[in-house]
Amino acid sequence: MLAIFNKDLVDPPKELNSPVSHSSGSGNKPKYPQDIVKTFQQAYSQNTPLSVGFGNSAFLAYSSSKGPQVHHQRLFSGMDNMYCIFLGSLHNLNALNKQYGLGRATNEAMFVIEAYRTLRDRGPYPADQVLKDLEGCFGFVIFDQTAGTVFAAQGTDQRVKLYWGIAADGSVVISDNLDVIKSGCAKSFAPFPSGCMYHSEVGLMSFEHPKNKMKAMPRTDSEGAMCGANFKVDINSKKTTMPRVGSEANWALCGFQT
Repeated sequence: MLAIFNKDLVDPPKELNSPVSHSSGSGNKPKYPQDIVKTFQQAYSQNTPLSVGFGNSAFLAYSSSKGPQVHHQRLFSGMDNMYCIFLGSLHNLNALNKQYGLGRATNEAMFVIEAYRTLRDRGPYPADQVLKDLEGCFGFVIFDQTAGTVFAAQGTDQRVKLYWGIAADGSVVISDNLDVIKSGCAKSFAPFPSGCMYHSEVGLMSFEHPKNKMKAMPRTDSEGAMCGANFKVDINSKKTTMPRVGSEANWALCGFQT
């Protein structure tokens, strides 16, 4: 899968962008989005990827083929200007569909959109609790075109791995294909942290440990060059937030508002 979002839409952690990528002595430099798209399409040339573009704001693509480095289910769904690429599977999907009043034919990508819509509009639960309720291995990206927001998350199971990085024009690139990320983002990339979620209006946070801050860990490649940082939970640092009560005690405060 591949998701690219304009820098005006998504503001990633500054530590993701490595200065080495833009230095004059760097042999491999970040590519522009259109070139990253071509690299992705070439990687899955035997089964032309499904893609959706949103002007200069966003681009989503996925292929159902078992391409390089891919061994898990991939799904795409779109409804009411909300689009989701889902990787992996949920063991408790039937129970979740019943909880949200959805039909048994609802797949993981469709469920994530419906859960997102419910939580964005009515917010009965905190975001971290909702994601904790997802049992299985998963990673997903949602683009809410109406609200102009992006939401991405990766479960704690390491079998599904997402990577994110910075393109030449500052756009954020998310993919499960490490070769595409390395080629497109040069040194400015890192694994998307497991057990974490990112919302374009709030930033990166852990849904496993929502009360703890995230910290950037310096990362170098085999040649000793500085790469985009890894992000991990700082177990010694707590967030200082006001207590949430009533209808505000939900993930509407995490930016899920239109």
